[in-house]
Amino acid sequence: MYIQHFIQSLLGQAPKPVLLFDSVEKANDIAFMLKGKWDGCNGVVIYPCDEVAVNTAASLLETSWCYQGDAKAVIESLKPLELKTSYARGERIFINANLRCAELVGADLSEANFSCAKLDCANLSEANLSKATLTGASATEINLKQANLSDSQLIRTNFKLANLQGADLRGANLTHVCLEGANLTGADFRGAKLQYTNLTNCNLTDAVFD
Repeated sequence: MYIQHFIQSLLGQAPKPVLLFDSVEKANDIAFMLKGKWDGCNGVVIYPCDEVAVNTAASLLETSWCYQGDAKAVIESLKPLELKTSYARGERIFINANLRCAELVGADLSEANFSCAKLDCANLSEANLSKATLTGASATEINLKQANLSDSQLIRTNFKLANLQGADLRGANLTHVCLEGANLTGADFRGAKLQYTNLTNCNLTDAVFD
């Protein structure tokens, strides 16, 4: 890695650091304040990066940050009760939310946006995620047994080893989705988009397709 950075610096192509903030909204504000490029989630490219300026802006907005690849996490886990309360208030944007191992059995989260969220090992069995967006989300080993995912946007979602037994995926967009090793027994895929979907080693017993 050091050699690569050294060569890039010699060629005038030093890597542009990605800064991660603990809030999507504040990342956008920081990008505006410091003329950086916001990635639509909690990442910002600021080049060249002046840590003093970043720390000053972060202090003003009461947010924390780190460089992408640092060991520490900057996105705290979103508690299931907090999620349900926010949803009940009308909030639908939960981009990059950390919901690993969350217990959300039967939760009504239709039309919510969980793009780039961390949903690994979460329990969303029988949940209503119709018309929800999980684009780019990490959802390995998630439990979505008998969940409603109809008309949802699941582009590039990682469902490796997920339990989607009996799930309703009618009309869902599963383009470039990874379903490697997933349990898809009895899942309903009628009208779903399955371009470039990875179905390696899936259990497709009684699954329904067009």
